[in-house]
Amino acid sequence: MIDRQSPLQVSVLPNRGDQSWRVLGICFALAALTFAVFGQTLTHEFVNFDDPDYVYDNPIVAAGVTPQGIEWAFTHVHSDNWHPLTWISHELDCQLYGLHPAGHHLTNVLLHIATVIALFLVLRQTTGSLWRGAFVAAVFAIHPLRVESVAWVSERKDVLSGLFFMMTIAAYVCYARRPWSAVRYGLVVVLFAMGLMCKPMLVTLPVILLLLDYWPLRRWGETSFSAEPSEHKLSNRNAIDMGLNRVSPYRVLIEKLPLLGLTAASCVVTLLAQHGAMHARGISSLPYRLGNALVSCIVYLFQMVYPVGLAVIYPLQHNVVSAWKVALEGVVLVRLSMLAWGERRTRPWLLVGWVWYLVMLLPVLGLIQVGLQAHADRYTYLPQIGIYIAVTWLAAECRFSREVLGSLMATVIAILMAFTWHQTTYWHDSETLWNHTLACTVDNDRAENNLATALLHKGKTNEAMVHYQKALQLDPGNVTAELYFANALRQTGDASGAIEHLRSALRLTPSDPQLQNFLAWLLATCPRADLRNGKEALELARQANGLTGGANSTILRTLAAALAETGRFSEAAQTAQQAFHLAESQSNFKLAAQLQAEIKLYQAGTPLHVPVQTKVKN
Repeated sequence: MIDRQSPLQVSVLPNRGDQSWRVLGICFALAALTFAVFGQTLTHEFVNFDDPDYVYDNPIVAAGVTPQGIEWAFTHVHSDNWHPLTWISHELDCQLYGLHPAGHHLTNVLLHIATVIALFLVLRQTTGSLWRGAFVAAVFAIHPLRVESVAWVSERKDVLSGLFFMMTIAAYVCYARRPWSAVRYGLVVVLFAMGLMCKPMLVTLPVILLLLDYWPLRRWGETSFSAEPSEHKLSNRNAIDMGLNRVSPYRVLIEKLPLLGLTAASCVVTLLAQHGAMHARGISSLPYRLGNALVSCIVYLFQMVYPVGLAVIYPLQHNVVSAWKVALEGVVLVRLSMLAWGERRTRPWLLVGWVWYLVMLLPVLGLIQVGLQAHADRYTYLPQIGIYIAVTWLAAECRFSREVLGSLMATVIAILMAFTWHQTTYWHDSETLWNHTLACTVDNDRAENNLATALLHKGKTNEAMVHYQKALQLDPGNVTAELYFANALRQTGDASGAIEHLRSALRLTPSDPQLQNFLAWLLATCPRADLRNGKEALELARQANGLTGGANSTILRTLAAALAETGRFSEAAQTAQQAFHLAESQSNFKLAAQLQAEIKLYQAGTPLHVPVQTKVKN
């Protein structure tokens, strides 16, 4: 029997009359709200955090969509990630917009808008609620914690995987509400696989589908939930009780097995891809990681209600987390979990929303530490949807008038928009971003290093030197700071200081090919004869080339310069030619052009000496 008053109803018929216009109007309103906040990113620059590797310094991506680029996306691990569809999306942007950042930002905003609208439509379809679903989607769209995922070009993987996440759920609902169909089920599998190829964080999606089977789809679990508050005029009357489509608990588990197989495969690929990052120097102990994971769950909840002091990097304070804090926040998590479980019959959305939040956070809580961040705003992109659902449905139980509820919703949205607009301004450029990050965090060596790099690129060399020194004081070894500090010394004319600094750095990390390569380059190409040392440069360049398997065109270029400095011009020309072909195959046309000129130099029996004032990125 159809209970037209039940808030657990699901619309299966097209909305009629005013309802269809309301749904369409809400979709337009959500798009307008989102663009009003994030449209400013179209005037933003790229930032020097992953954007070089993902876009403008990645020659394969910068070349646009090519057969080679597509093959590379599927067959290579880059930046410790395997997410081919994300790479292809960046290639497509370069094909359409070149390296103009506005277009890349526009794509992020449009993908986020599409995900927001899809969330609203999925909630509308599964719960029969118009305004609750709209409010959840609005909060998801414009919360300050979304800024990192939308305003940062390199976080394309968040907004792209988010869209596939919503599409997978929509396809699953279509599959679940009708008799079994291989085509409809196959669509769920394909969309899930595509989502995993955008970002592996979606590995928990099969569990989310199980939660949706419990509520609101009601395919398993309680035969009926206790009376829930009526949505009054907010619910859709053209609905049927999904309880009519109840299936065996065994079936809801068995039909997830292919999805769990994809999850397992994605986990294996991700572990292999991120092997290097997981074994980074200074990794924290297991007890610390467990404690930090508990604390992070509460931190994200606190940031949800008080989104102030948000930063792109929250540095991991190794093994410095108080036991009492871990214990207290562990108790809070247990208490909340018990509350959600205890209310599962009368308020099933509490359990579903809470478990959604915890389960989706699990891959990014740092139990297997990747990188050196304590937590990250971007990790809340999909997990916090569960909390938004739980809180919104709970708040709807309050016996307020429609006008009061509408006013409260509008107030919350207006406040979030103001906070998010302000937070988004910090992503305008690298210097602004890192100054803000340093203002919000302490002992942040990565922020010091990246700010220094931004200042160096603007020609503010003396300011950059100060921040490089701070970064090295905080972490004398991770290697990028060493390289850029040496380059800053070189640009100030202190080639001797740069060489000595690199030698000191190599004593700490003697097998780092980047340090070996840069020192070899300076020793081979420095215009000062008293600083050049062709023999040492050749030894270092050969070591670096061996460590990279002869597959790095930049290191091969350095090896050619070192051979020329020792008078071995024929070998230098051959090595430079090898580097040229490798650079061309990687679509690194700028480097290929430089190598062409250097080959002619070596063929003429002349070594390569680069003026100190010319910035050469190696």
